[in-house]
Amino acid sequence: MRSMLTATLMFVITGASANAQMTAPSTAGTKPKTVATVPVRPPELQSPADTANAMAQAERLALQSDLAWVGQYNGAITGEVSDRMVAAIKEFQKSRGGKQTGVLNPQQRSVLAETARRRQDNVGWKIVTDPGTGVRLGIPTKLVPQQSSDANGLKWSSPTGTVQVLLTRRKEANPTTAKLAERERKEPAERNIDYTVVKPDFFVLSGLQGLKKFYLRGTFKGDEVRILTILYDQATENTVEPVVIAMSSAFNPFPSGAQIGPPPRKTVEYGTGLVVSDDGAILADRELSDGCLSITIGGYGNADLVAEDKDRGLALLRIYGARGLKALDLKGDAAKSGVELTGVADPQNQGGGASVSTLKASVSQVGNGGDLALSPPPALGFSGAAALDDGKFAGVALLKPAVVAGPANTTPAAQAVLVSPDSVQEFLKANGVNASGTSPDPKASVLRVICVRK
Repeated sequence: MRSMLTATLMFVITGASANAQMTAPSTAGTKPKTVATVPVRPPELQSPADTANAMAQAERLALQSDLAWVGQYNGAITGEVSDRMVAAIKEFQKSRGGKQTGVLNPQQRSVLAETARRRQDNVGWKIVTDPGTGVRLGIPTKLVPQQSSDANGLKWSSPTGTVQVLLTRRKEANPTTAKLAERERKEPAERNIDYTVVKPDFFVLSGLQGLKKFYLRGTFKGDEVRILTILYDQATENTVEPVVIAMSSAFNPFPSGAQIGPPPRKTVEYGTGLVVSDDGAILADRELSDGCLSITIGGYGNADLVAEDKDRGLALLRIYGARGLKALDLKGDAAKSGVELTGVADPQNQGGGASVSTLKASVSQVGNGGDLALSPPPALGFSGAAALDDGKFAGVALLKPAVVAGPANTTPAAQAVLVSPDSVQEFLKANGVNASGTSPDPKASVLRVICVRK
């Protein structure tokens, strides 16, 4: 029964052990600093693997996870680039009727993320923590809504028992993975093993247990043994087996240190700047401009950081001596249900290109503060993009830093939000910008912002 899951296990286990206010304005009018050119490899010299390797680790993890959830990728979710990952990207592009380049364009990446999110929602995917041990694991709560516990651990199951998830914990003198695997092979007696991997720090078994399929992963630390077991009727394998990949990658039996927070910043990051005055005032994402050694506006050179607002997430940049800038007409109102975003994607998502592109996104209320979330979140580089609703300015889109993992039983923050026109106008007015632009075309008013860090 060397099914897709067996092939999955071969790749999952190989990488598993590696399982990642307003401020005072600066002095305006100073002479621009000389900035070294940021090289972008020509598109014709880039391979799909080159493009993937240029992404941040958190981005590759998210990409692999999303591809697994849509059923295209059955490898280890480790962030490592492989031929299997590139092939999965091409298969996804083929399934959508697109050209199989191995590099997702911004629209395809957004569709992939949204499709994966829907499938996670369909099974109620949630990262939970065992309060007794601190073990972290992913649970498809809609498939296994019933939870119970005893002295040996925790159990989640479907109402009829067709799907079961067990977290077993025990103490054992001088354990080794070989001894643990041998014991699990024999108990219970009705187990028939068709796949085994034993490494110094973990082991994996899969096969049949009675009439159910099972997947088991175990490890130890000192005399503490912790084992994750997933049991499911063979009739449910099309639904459950893609989830097993995610559960195996999410299983963290001995968490160490904080599991929450953004990934390390890249040396070079890209965003979108919005021209808000003809004399060189540019609105951008504060998060992008934070900690930059230098900031460059594509096609215009160096820019100064003039002011920032941590609460709203906005930054004001300024370029000097630029001609032909077209400030966008910022007269508008809050978005109703959907917007069109205009921005400049990360060049790695464009194969080195620099063209302006547009994306569609729906908006929804989040929390009690009146913030609007964007779904699907736009592509990398689109943070700072202009949002229009029925041709009128509806705000600025901001991407939020990716969170690798968070506390159990919490609702994750929106991945992208929309800053309202009123908030934009207040920020600009407070910093002496006369936002009297008249351009109706956002494509003429957005520019690439490049942040270079140490």
